[in-house]
Amino acid sequence: MAEEKKGFKFPSAYTILFILIIVVAIATWIVPAGQYEVNEAGEPIPGSYHSVESNPQRIIADGLMAIVNGTYGIQAEDGTISVYNFGELYGAIDVAFFVLVIGGFLAITMKTGAIDAGIAKITTSLKGREKWMIAILMIVFALGGTTYGMAEETLAFYGLIVAVMIAAGYDALVGVAVVMLGAGIGTLASTINPFATGVASAFAGITVADGMVSRLFILIVSTLIGIWFVTRYAEKVKADPSKSLVFEKKAENEKYFLKQLDAEALPEFTGRRKWILVLFALAFLVMIFSVIPWGDLGVTIPDWLPQDWWFGEFSALFLLFAIIIGFVDRMGESNIAETFVDGARDMLGVALIIGVARGVSVIMNNGLIVDTVLFWAESALSSLGGVAFINITHLLYLPLGFLIPSSSGLATVTMPIMAPLADFGGIDRSLVVTAYQSASGLLNLVNPTFAVVMGGLALGRVGYDKWWKFTWPLLVILLLLYALVLSVGVFFPGQVF
Repeated sequence: MAEEKKGFKFPSAYTILFILIIVVAIATWIVPAGQYEVNEAGEPIPGSYHSVESNPQRIIADGLMAIVNGTYGIQAEDGTISVYNFGELYGAIDVAFFVLVIGGFLAITMKTGAIDAGIAKITTSLKGREKWMIAILMIVFALGGTTYGMAEETLAFYGLIVAVMIAAGYDALVGVAVVMLGAGIGTLASTINPFATGVASAFAGITVADGMVSRLFILIVSTLIGIWFVTRYAEKVKADPSKSLVFEKKAENEKYFLKQLDAEALPEFTGRRKWILVLFALAFLVMIFSVIPWGDLGVTIPDWLPQDWWFGEFSALFLLFAIIIGFVDRMGESNIAETFVDGARDMLGVALIIGVARGVSVIMNNGLIVDTVLFWAESALSSLGGVAFINITHLLYLPLGFLIPSSSGLATVTMPIMAPLADFGGIDRSLVVTAYQSASGLLNLVNPTFAVVMGGLALGRVGYDKWWKFTWPLLVILLLLYALVLSVGVFFPGQVF
């Protein structure tokens, strides 16, 4: 029996989030409480910041309740919705339940053998060219991110993509990176995303088209850098498995590490399994179609088509397709129910992580320190101009994004204050929008308070420490790229670049 290694072991995702809750709760005792006055639309009024009575959070009682409130949702004491609690009002329960349903859906589909057969078909046909899958999939996810801010929706894809990458001879980290970095890079370079660019542009008093050139440039270059970064790691791991950052997973569970295909053990790609894969793909296509804001894009679609759906409808959609796939495979009612429950049980840890992650934001909001941090940013920027202004704005949006992980919530709270400051700096307001979304998106690639990060890592069985070790060089490269683009943009006023 091998001797167990001793020494420091990086804490689990739950422990990291609990530590963050404690740290933020302590900060509510130190950071002065304050608020901006808001208009009828709930938008903060620049220059209206004022101190209020502090509401320090108790580490144990309020910290634990923050997890509960973050899961179920909170609202203001008077029952109204404001920009300060909008992101938490609906809680994480809808996302958590969606994850459980996805677990059941994937379990039923996997049991049919259709996914294994499809993966086998793809990997054998692309043998020697597996890296093209990385590029193609990352481009697809980037398009979802840049058009409608694909984020929580990606949780449905991790199980499949990780399985595909493992079958191709890579590791689980590659699968997680393809989804998280692909969609994340697309989101940080949002072009027509109404939830980020649209909201921010509206509050900045400009159009979505303003700054489009810089955002397109960031999208293309960042996506190419991301593909190069992931492919480089993937090929290194395939050549030498010991180079994998999750190499120890091989001893824990073979299916989460490298698994070369055994040609003799490949399931047959029958006609029934082809139909099951069609249904499997159709479920995802309906979900994607339903969340695209067609109206905001100037496209009118018939009322009978799915539109404006969110996680309640998503859960119902995948529950329906799980049942249909089960009957197409002739599983039988009891077998479908048992398989679905088993799959949902496997996702219980992921669902819990999502609720705990949301609790961090609840503590900050209840402690009334978010506006204080925003006021400090306003004070620091008001006397700057030009290149210094836009680069410091970009850096300040990193901690602001930590406080408010929601891109639309961050834009709603900060843009009415930050955009007018750009006028004093003599730069275009569209640059502030670009700085906001690139910084927010960059942080959300590793933000532990962002449920998508912790949920995606849990789905791929990748530790947060491994993810940070993997991504930090890419973060530095992207940060320098955005600093360059924003600095050049200062010299091209006119709300185009």
